Amino acid sequence: MLSRSCISLLELASGDPQTPRNLPRLVTVRGIMSDIDGSGGLDSPSPECCEKIIIVTNFLPIHAQKDVNSGKWCFSFDEDALSLQFKDGFPSGTKAVFVGSLKVDVDTSEQEEVSQKLLEDFSCVPTFLPSDIQKKYYHGFCKQYLWPIFHYMLPMCLDHGNRFDRQLWQAYVSANKIFADKVMEVINPEDDYVWVHDYHLMILPTFLRKHFTRVKLGFFLHSPFPSSEIYRTLPVRDEILRALLNADLIGFHTFDYARHFLSCCSRMLGLEYESKRGHIGLEYFNWSWS
Repeated sequence: MLSRSCISLLELASGDPQTPRNLPRLVTVRGIMSDIDGSGGLDSPSPECCEKIIIVTNFLPIHAQKDVNSGKWCFSFDEDALSLQFKDGFPSGTKAVFVGSLKVDVDTSEQEEVSQKLLEDFSCVPTFLPSDIQKKYYHGFCKQYLWPIFHYMLPMCLDHGNRFDRQLWQAYVSANKIFADKVMEVINPEDDYVWVHDYHLMILPTFLRKHFTRVKLGFFLHSPFPSSEIYRTLPVRDEILRALLNADLIGFHTFDYARHFLSCCSRMLGLEYESKRGHIGLEYFNWSWS
C-alpha cells in the first residue's frame, strides 16, 4: 500500500517537460507543498507529455539466479518489490526504467551481457558496485550511520566505536555517483523524469543536477527523518541536506518528518522558513516555495 505522499510524487510524471525547473517542494501525507505562485505543473496532470520515468532504488525489483548446470542467468520480476508497484500510478503509456543493484554478485566478465538482457527484457539498468565500495556504502555508512540516526539512535561504527569513519562516507558518495552515472546512460534530460528513493541515495540529486540543470527530479524518503537534535550528530549533515535540496520534489511519510527536515535546513544551513496553516515555506538561493 502506497502512502498518499508517495502517490503524490507519481504526479511528477505529469508536468510539462518544457517548463523550467520548479522550486523544491515537500510532499507529506497531509498535503502537497506547491509553488508559491500556484503554477506548478505537477498539479495539472498531462499524461501525454511524459515518455519515460527513471526509478532509482538501491536494489532492482528483480530476482536473479544462475543455473548451476548451464551457467546461464535467469531473471524474473520480484512482484513483492515496492518499486514495482510504483508503475500502477503512472499515466497510461508511460515507460518505467529501473536503475539499481542486483542482490547477487555478477562476475565482471558477465556484466555486459547481464546488463543487455535486463535492459531489453525488463527495462532495468543494473549498477555493479565494486565489492569494497558496496560493503562500506551499504553495510557501513547506510546501516551504521544513516539507519540508526534516522530511527533516533546514535550511530556506532563497529571498527571505530563512536568516532566517525570518513572512509564509509567516501564510499557512500562513490556509490551514489555510480548510480548517477547509470542514470545518465539512459536519460533524455529534456523529456525524462527521475524518481530517487530512500536514504541510500540522498547524494545522487547533486550529481544529476550538476550535469543536467533542468532535469525533472523527485526524491522520496521511506524512513523517518529525525529531529535536528539527533540529525546534527551526523558530521556530514550539511552535505546531505544540500544534496536533497537539488531535487524538485521531496516526499516524506508524515508532516512531522517534513517539519524536521525544514528545521534542520533552518538550524544548520541558515535557511528561512515559516509555517502557515499547516504549510511550510522555505527560501533557498533566493527561491521561495510553500
